[in-house]
Amino acid sequence: MTRVEFMADGLTLVGDLRVPGGVGPRPALVFTGPLTGVRAQVTGRYAERLAERGYVTLAFDHRNWGESEGLPRREEDPQGKLRDLRAAVSFLRSRDEVDRERIGVVGVCLGGGYALKFAAFDPRVRTFTGIAGAYNNPYSMRAGMDYQSVLAGLTDVLERQDLGGAVEYMPAVAEEGEAAMPGDEPYAYYGTSRGASPHWSNSVTRASVRELVTMDNMMGADFLSPKPALIVHGVIDRFCPPEGAEEAYRRLDQPKKLVWVDAKQHIDLYDREPYVTQAVDATADFLAEHL
Repeated sequence: MTRVEFMADGLTLVGDLRVPGGVGPRPALVFTGPLTGVRAQVTGRYAERLAERGYVTLAFDHRNWGESEGLPRREEDPQGKLRDLRAAVSFLRSRDEVDRERIGVVGVCLGGGYALKFAAFDPRVRTFTGIAGAYNNPYSMRAGMDYQSVLAGLTDVLERQDLGGAVEYMPAVAEEGEAAMPGDEPYAYYGTSRGASPHWSNSVTRASVRELVTMDNMMGADFLSPKPALIVHGVIDRFCPPEGAEEAYRRLDQPKKLVWVDAKQHIDLYDREPYVTQAVDATADFLAEHL
């Protein structure tokens, strides 16, 4: 593993490049992960495991997060994340270790949606894999909330900031009370030693929530064809419901594959066995055929 830096929109992004042993350029994978996540957490775990299967892997901190540059700190920037992924692929294609014609994208949790949309519109990407993916779209988000009221409250936050107010933050996780990812399950990963990283902080801008409820990453499923797609998902997932994975799969054209893992929590696919190994095995089998 080598710490690397590359540029996106004038910002320095920091990543970990893993290169397996052997001769000749290898197929490569770029990773994008959960809301608030940094590369030492979920994406780093999968990048390490798939490097062991023979792939060059790049897990990196998106702009505004971790060791990468970008302001406001810890703000979700959907268009910025897609441009980060573009820059990451450009970086991989510049490396002698990489077969520039065999690059895939792997997304976990919220990164599943970003990976899907990115792969759909970048012809350099050959395959898409989503693991425990959140395939956000406004139609599904508004079904569970008073949508206009939520938008009004979040727009008030942005108006205060537009008029010179400080950037407003909220906890990323909390066992009780307000948080971007509330409840005991997210806290069990991010709030404990399971997800500990010196570059992760338990805060996120309030404006980030507006991005979560207005982004449309599901649309990537309508445009991905003819690229191969793999969706790996837990049979029970309170935070990224299986119905979202099913909708993405239904909207995809062939070739596509859906693999169900007998996980009972969303975060089981972050770091718990045998679920991570099952997801890695499914991904490696898929990539052996299509990448």
